[in-house]
Parts: sequence; structure tokens; C-alpha cells
Amino acid sequence: METGFIGLGLMGLPMALNLARAGTPLVVWNRTASRCEEPRAAGADVAAGPGEVFRRARTVILMLADGPAMDDVLGRGTPAFAERVAGRIVVHMGTTSPGYSAELAKDVAAAGGAYVEAPVSGSRVPAESGQLVAMLAGEPEAVEEVRPLLAPMCHETIVCGAAPSALRMKLAVNLFLITMVGGLAESVHFAQQQGLDLDLFLQVLGSGPMSSAVSRVKAGKLAARDFSPQASAADVLKNNRLVAEAAREAGTASPLLDVCHDLFKETVALGHGAEDMAAVVRAIEARTAHAHR
Repeated sequence: METGFIGLGLMGLPMALNLARAGTPLVVWNRTASRCEEPRAAGADVAAGPGEVFRRARTVILMLADGPAMDDVLGRGTPAFAERVAGRIVVHMGTTSPGYSAELAKDVAAAGGAYVEAPVSGSRVPAESGQLVAMLAGEPEAVEEVRPLLAPMCHETIVCGAAPSALRMKLAVNLFLITMVGGLAESVHFAQQQGLDLDLFLQVLGSGPMSSAVSRVKAGKLAARDFSPQASAADVLKNNRLVAEAAREAGTASPLLDVCHDLFKETVALGHGAEDMAAVVRAIEARTAHAHR
């Protein structure tokens, strides 16, 4: 049977394109219909609506912004839900709270379907190159059935146990990403304020033990003032809130995350939510400007 893919946003579109280009029989749908044209050109079929995707596909991948968007395409809370998910594998590749995912897993199972969490680590560039890392959780049989389907999108798939352990893992990874990019933005800002040659600064960073794929890309974007989105500041703020909520529920301190939450909130409030997460430097710059008044 065909594989379904719903949600062709910043991440979902290149992911679906990689599936189609790999020859996966694919049927896609997106609320903004124009986003379906590239997958169509790559060999995917375009469904008239989410119901058609579930009718045609054994496995349906959801790469959607949040729980309400997922509930909408699933028909959750309506008679359409059981009709859509029974006998299907629902694969949740976006980022929501672990609690939401755990409840959805129960509802899918009760309706006769199977459920797999598969959130990914990586932004738009790794999505385009098929270099994402997927964290998988769910019933072992369903996980093993889904795992080969992810190969065109992900260079690594790591099984984390039962749901919602994959989403908990994703939040832990996101905490590191958010605080790392926040720290990098502050470091670049400091270097600029100190009158350093940014090319030399990037050379030192890129040659040293702290260098990583993320630091190299984000440092380059910061130096060039290139804030075209790979992961938008607004999405990072949403993820920051999810991590913070999980930390509060567990009684876990998250001091660095809390500082970054304020910075990303300020970045969005300044009107830069659609820009790349590296634009968090704008909030730091605004604080510096305020301090000089």
C-alpha cells in the first residue's frame, strides 16, 4: 500500500520529497494546496483531503505543528477518527508534549490502529539532505514496520522504548540545541562588541573542540546576518515551552532553558518569529542597546 504524508511545512516538504524521490509510493495532503506541487512533480499523488490519505495508506506520517492540527486531520473526537486509524499505523514525527502523545497513543490503540512516535533531530538543511535522526517509540512490531520507511529521510533511527519516551528524548535534545544556539548568539555578539574579526573568530570556533555541524552553520548565519529560516524562532519558542512544561511537571530545574525562553520570547515580540532561531541575537542586541541608554 501507499504511504501517506500530511504536513508539508518547513520540515515536512523536504522530508516528503525525499520519500517520493526514493520511489516510495506516496500520497500527500497539506492544508495549503500549493505546497503539494513539488511532491507531485517528484512522483507523489495528491489527495483531496486527509480522509483520502487514510483510506489509501497503510502508514500515515504526520508532520504537523501541534496537537490541535493533528487532532483535526485525524478527526479525533468525531466518528471519523476510528474509521481513519483502524488498521493503520499513525506516525507522529512532529513535536508535541509527551502527555498529548501518550493520550493519542491510547486513543489510536482503542480504535484498532497502531501508533509510533518518530520525532526528529535536525532542521531544514538535514531534512533536505536526508540526514535527520529519528527517535522511535511505540509497540515493537509497529516500530519495526515503520523503521525502513524512514530511511530516505533519516540517516539514523534510534528506538527509545514505549511512547512517549521518544518525545521525552526529543525534548532533552532540544534543550541542548536551544541553549547551545543561545550561547553561540551571545558569543558572536560579544565578539562583535569587542571589535574582533568575525572571520577569525569563526575560524577559531570551527577549529576547536566545540565545533559541530550546528555551531558551524549557525555561526556562519550570525556572522552574515542571514536569518532565512531553518528552524524558526517562533517554533523554537514553542519547543522551549514544551521542554519547560515537562521540566516543571517533573520538578526539574532548567535555569539555562529559562533564560533562553525569555530571549526567544523577546525575539518573537520584536517581530522576528519567522526568522531562523539564530535571530535570537536580535534580543541580545536589544538588551545591549537598552543598557547603553
